[in-house]
Amino acid sequence: MKDIILASQSPRRKMLLEWAELEFEVIVKHSDETYPEGLDFPEIAIHIATTKAEAVRAHVKDAYHSQLAAKTILAADTIVVLEGQVIGKPANRTEAIRILKSLSGKTHQVITGVAILHAAGKEFFADTTEVRFHSLTDEQIIFYVDKYEPYDKAGAYAIQEWIGVVGIASINGDFYNVMGLPVSRVVQALQRISEA
Repeated sequence: MKDIILASQSPRRKMLLEWAELEFEVIVKHSDETYPEGLDFPEIAIHIATTKAEAVRAHVKDAYHSQLAAKTILAADTIVVLEGQVIGKPANRTEAIRILKSLSGKTHQVITGVAILHAAGKEFFADTTEVRFHSLTDEQIIFYVDKYEPYDKAGAYAIQEWIGVVGIASINGDFYNVMGLPVSRVVQALQRISEA
């Protein structure tokens, strides 16, 4: 599996692909992260991931010319859903604290949509993991937000950081999906594509 382009600036997604020992390069282009009304939650994540992948494909088309067909573009987007509402990235400290208070003691869903554009076509899927937090104290939430500044993370937290170690009561599904990429499922998809 070569000639993979990761269309993501997420250091966590990059790390997971490195752990899987895949060869890839990172190319990121700005893309619109809005989505049409009426999509269900997995479709929202897939739509945003697809938009990211298409933006990179358009950017590299001129650079690679005829070699573009050999490139496989991988993009992903992760959303957090609590009680039927999408929880985005916090804009600031106050919002991060508010989000974590809303997640405290409850179960939420982490959904990562994946888009893979390759020579033979396109492949899309979404993976869902349920995460339940212990009841968090205000002191724990403020400590985490002030030390880790989780402003670039959907749901205002990263499971691999301190709050994941002390605050999460249970996980139902793929742990790595919560980090931002269901990496084993991605590797299986890439293997199928490379063998086709």
